Amino acid sequence: MILVSACLAGEKCRYNGEAFFCDSVAELMASGRAIAVCPEVLGGLPTPRPPAEIVAGRVLTRGGADVTEQFHSGALIGLGLARQAGCSSAVLKARSPSCGVGQVYDGSFSGRLIAGDGIFAAMLKAAGIRVITEDQCEELEGTGW
Repeated sequence: MILVSACLAGEKCRYNGEAFFCDSVAELMASGRAIAVCPEVLGGLPTPRPPAEIVAGRVLTRGGADVTEQFHSGALIGLGLARQAGCSSAVLKARSPSCGVGQVYDGSFSGRLIAGDGIFAAMLKAAGIRVITEDQCEELEGTGW
């Protein structure tokens, strides 16, 4: 099984109330090989919600509210679901403060990127789950990933 960001599977759960549909993820879902989760929603955050970025190890909204606990708790729930489903891999939403892999926004809400992982992506990696973003999906088609 493969864990996927719910927004990539077409669920309107992103901060702005929209989805970010990804054909490769839809194919995984249709084949029954994937489960979709949104750690931010699992952590109790509403949809839509204020945009958030990682600032000095904390997750803050543009207005300055600290939502680190919700991000962390949702990530723990998501990790539990991944383990329960036997997921060894994940396809996550690029640049997200939850799901970003290798790059996240820098905390200035200016669109600048820095090296790093989102809260959920880092937790999955630490648990030994292979993590990529939707930007890397096409590279993997036909590889048996």
